[in-house]
Parts: sequence; C-alpha cells; structure tokens
Amino acid sequence: MSSSQQSTPLIRKATPSDAPTVLALIDALADYEKLERPSSDAKQRLINDIFGAKPRVEVFLGEYEQKPVGYAFVFETYSSFLALPTLYLEDLFVLPEYRSKKVGYALFSAVVAEAHKRGCGRMEWTVLDWNQLAIDFYHRLGATHMKEWHLYRLLRGDMEKLLTPHS
Repeated sequence: MSSSQQSTPLIRKATPSDAPTVLALIDALADYEKLERPSSDAKQRLINDIFGAKPRVEVFLGEYEQKPVGYAFVFETYSSFLALPTLYLEDLFVLPEYRSKKVGYALFSAVVAEAHKRGCGRMEWTVLDWNQLAIDFYHRLGATHMKEWHLYRLLRGDMEKLLTPHS
C-alpha cells in the first residue's frame, strides 16, 4: 500500500465487533469534554442501542492508517414542516492527535452523504459554546448557527416529577 493510501481516512459503519472501540472512543470524548465517563450500565445500554435487535443510533467509525481514531453517532428525527426526516448528529469526535489528518472532515462528509442518501431535508447537531475548534470547523463547512432556537432539556428525574400526579 502506498503512503498516500495509508494516510487517507477510511469511514465505515461500526459492527458489533467494534463495541470495545466505540466505548473507548466515548470515554476519550468524556475525558476531552471533562465529563464523567459512562457507567458500566450506561455502556451496556449504549451497545444494545447501537447493535441490539432494535437499534436506536448508528455509529460511523473513522480510521486512520487502519486504526479507529474517531466516530460519529447519528439518528433520525422528523421535520413536520418539511415533511422529511432529519439526520441528527449526536456526536462527532476525533482523537486530538489525529485532528490534522482530515478524519473529522471525512466523518462529517460521510454523515452528510448518509443524510442525502436517506432523502433527509436537513441535518442538525449541537456544539458546546466553549468548543471553538468545532464551531470554526462547522462554519468552514458552511453550517449555520441557529441563533433563534433555544435548546431545552428535561432530565429523567424532571420527567418523573412532571408525570407524578400533583395533590
């Protein structure tokens, strides 16, 4: 294999045999974002939700010189106004030492191609406000920051409070 072939990122869908790799990359993202790593129970749920009988998410792996160095998590939502699916990018992460190797660009391009192949009307994702590296990356690719939308969240405990009858 020539050196140019070795240096080209390869993107592929993760398979069940990739489970340990996916979990290691998720741990690396948690470390990068200074978050707590998923618990062993959460890791089991992740693997089941990726590779189980009813997958909830799909994972694309980015390889560089035959080593998995990044991933993208995606799932579909739906736009009632477009009447088309939306491909939601939950995570796109590349190990820091491989960020100058075009792995992130290759992963993002693969996800865009997947959205297009599925007939999606759009693709969406969120970026942490402190992650200027990611913000700049997406701006360079032509993405638009949706300033008029505010992200809201209910955690599981909040859902339980809402569902508990009030006396």
